[in-house]
Amino acid sequence: MGEIVRRNLGKVVAGAAVALATAAVLVGVALPGAGESGGRQANAADAKQNAIAKDGVVEAAPEEGEKGIGSDPLTDAETERAEKASVTGALRSSARDVEGDRGPQLLSTNLSEQEPSDAGAAGAAAPRSAEVVYYDYKKDAVITKTVNVENGKVVNTTTTQNVQPPPSQEELAEGAQLLIADPLGKGLKQDFKHATGKTLTGPGQLQLSGMVFRKETVERVPSGLAECGKHRCLQVVTKVKSGPWIDTRSLVVDLSTRSVGRLG
Repeated sequence: MGEIVRRNLGKVVAGAAVALATAAVLVGVALPGAGESGGRQANAADAKQNAIAKDGVVEAAPEEGEKGIGSDPLTDAETERAEKASVTGALRSSARDVEGDRGPQLLSTNLSEQEPSDAGAAGAAAPRSAEVVYYDYKKDAVITKTVNVENGKVVNTTTTQNVQPPPSQEELAEGAQLLIADPLGKGLKQDFKHATGKTLTGPGQLQLSGMVFRKETVERVPSGLAECGKHRCLQVVTKVKSGPWIDTRSLVVDLSTRSVGRLG
């Protein structure tokens, strides 16, 4: 055990600082409607999982309906309807996801914020709508679809480049897989072996979080990471499940080119 502590003094033991730093950056880079990594209606999921305490008796959370009301988080049915309506045949065939397969990469689905001007005649409430955010790895573009969840129709589409919303869990997993396979991931595999006695072969053995890499935050950017910002680049933060953190902050994964670079 003494050998493990000495070997990982600058990496594994610094886990708490890594976690706090990651949380701070994630809050700082969150975009309206984009959510954090895996940002699909976290509030709705929490509401389902939490129990309700009443008069000292723990009761199951009430069953979710088909439709939400007002500013309630999207229901599962509304989320499914919005995501299904937002991917047309043309987008499905032309876009590519993080693994290079057909169709765009889903980043987040959230309730759209309603403006007072959205109200209908006689002050009637505006229909609930969802913002579904995708990343197209073929064009390195963010595609945002606004969908009326009551009738399942797309009411607005925007496509932007050089904008990088927080990553999804699928992207973090793919980034970790690229780290593991790359020669620069040797230290990650060694630290995992020291901490667990096992060989690291895939992202499923790790607890993952992370953030978009913003090259303006570092003094010197390696040539291989010069396109980050236009490309989809992530810093993946890794933790052994039920174990220590492993510091991989110096490594950046360019998901657009499927390559790994090192800072410093």
